[in-house]
Amino acid sequence: MWRVTTAAAATRSLVSAGRASTKPTLDFSSVSFSSPRISSSVDGLAGSGAALLFALRLHSAVDPLTPRLERASAAFSTSSPAEAAAMLGSLAPASSFVSQMSRNVSEAIRHYGRCYWELSKARLSMLVVATSGTGFVLGSGSAIDIAGLSCTCAGTMMVAASANSLNQVFEIQNDAKMKRTRQRPLPSGRLSVPHAAIWASTVGIAGTTLLAWKANYLAAGLAASNLVLYAFVYTPLKQIHPVNTWVGAVVGAIPPLLGWAASSGELPLKSVILPAALYFWQIPHFMALAYLCRNDYIAGGFRMFSLADASGQRTALVSLRNCLYLLPLGLLAYNWGLTSKWFALESSLLTIFSSISALLFVRERTSKNARRMFYGSLVYLPVFMSGLLLHRQPNEQHEHVISEPTTMNVLLSEVEVQEGNSSSTGQYKQRKDLTCTQARPPIAYASVAPFPFLPVPLYVSPDS
Repeated sequence: MWRVTTAAAATRSLVSAGRASTKPTLDFSSVSFSSPRISSSVDGLAGSGAALLFALRLHSAVDPLTPRLERASAAFSTSSPAEAAAMLGSLAPASSFVSQMSRNVSEAIRHYGRCYWELSKARLSMLVVATSGTGFVLGSGSAIDIAGLSCTCAGTMMVAASANSLNQVFEIQNDAKMKRTRQRPLPSGRLSVPHAAIWASTVGIAGTTLLAWKANYLAAGLAASNLVLYAFVYTPLKQIHPVNTWVGAVVGAIPPLLGWAASSGELPLKSVILPAALYFWQIPHFMALAYLCRNDYIAGGFRMFSLADASGQRTALVSLRNCLYLLPLGLLAYNWGLTSKWFALESSLLTIFSSISALLFVRERTSKNARRMFYGSLVYLPVFMSGLLLHRQPNEQHEHVISEPTTMNVLLSEVEVQEGNSSSTGQYKQRKDLTCTQARPPIAYASVAPFPFLPVPLYVSPDS
C-alpha cells in the first residue's frame, strides 16, 4: 500500500505558497512515494492541512464557510495534533448542519413535487393540454403564433391541474375506499386538505388570468366554466346519477374550443369537429374503464352506468353507438373546409377499427374485450388529432372578417368625397348587399338531422 510522506520543509513551502497566491501551484519535487510509516503525526497533519488549504481556496466563491475553514486549515501547519483535532471538532457541527439542510430541502422538493404531480393528475392534464393546443392550431391561419400557443397550453395546464386537484379534495373519502386511489396524496395523508385546496385555487386563478391576459376573455371564460363544471357539477354527480359520464364528456370536449377561441377569438361551426370527436370518444373509453373497475366503483360509492347493468349488454351497446357517431366527422371536416379529403378517408378507416373492437365487446362481454376496447380508444384519439393537424386547411375566415370592413370603409370614404352623401348611401347599400350575399349565416351550415353526413343544403337568402 503506497503512502505519501512529505518533508517538513516541503510542507512549510507549500503552505507559504498558498498564503502568498490565490492560485498556488504544487511542487511535487519534494514529494516521494514510499511504503514506510509516517514518521510524525504532526507532519501528517501539516500535509493534510496544506492540501485542505489549497482545495478550500479554489471553492471560496461558492462556499460561505470557506473563510473559516481556510483559517483553520492554515493553522494546521503550526498547531499540535491536539489543537488540530480540536479545530476539526469545532467545524464538524457547522458542516453537518449544512449537509442536513441540503438533504431536507432536496427531500421536500421531491416530496411536494410528487404530491403535486399526482394531485394534478399530470398525465390526464397533459392530454387536455394536447387537445387545447390542437384546437389552437386548427383555429390559426397560415402562420401559427408560437408565443400564444405556449401561453394557451400553460394556462390550460394550470386550470386542468386545479380541476383535478379539487376533484380529489371533494372525493377524499371515496378515494380512500378504492384500491387504485387509496395511495393518492390526500387519502394516504402525504398532503393535507387545506394545502391541496390552496394549491388548487392558486393554479386555477393563475391559469385563468394568464388566458385572459395573453389570449382573450372568451378563452378565459371557457376555462373558468370548464373548471366549475368539472369540480362542482361532474364530481358530485358521480355519487348521485350515472349521467355523470355524459357530463364528463362535455367537460372533455371544451378544451379544443378553448384553444380555437384563443387563436381566433371566435367559434365558427367547423370548430366543433374536434370537440364532437372528443365527446363521442369519451363514452366508450369510460364505459370500458367502468366495466373493468366495477368493484372499485362499488366500494367507492360512485354511481356509474355499468353498475346497474349486470350483464354488461347496455354498456356495450352504448359504447358501439357512440363509436358509430364518430363515422361522419371526417366527412364533415372535409365538407366544412377544415381538412383535406384524405382526412375523411383516414378518419373513416380509424373509426371502423374502433367500432370493430366495440362490436366484439357487444358479442362477448368479457374483461378481455373491454380492455381491448379501452386500449383501442387510447390509440384512436392521438391518431385522430394527428390526422387533423396533418391535413388541416388554414383558417382564413377570421382574417377575411377583419380585412373586409376596412376595405369597405376605404371605398365608402372615396365615394363620399367624389359624389356626396346622397350617392354614397346608394353605394353603401350596394356594397352591403354584396357582402351579405357572400357571407353565409350559421344556418347555411346546418345539415339534415339525424343524418349529419349528408351534403350541406343550399341556403337562399329571404331578401333575394
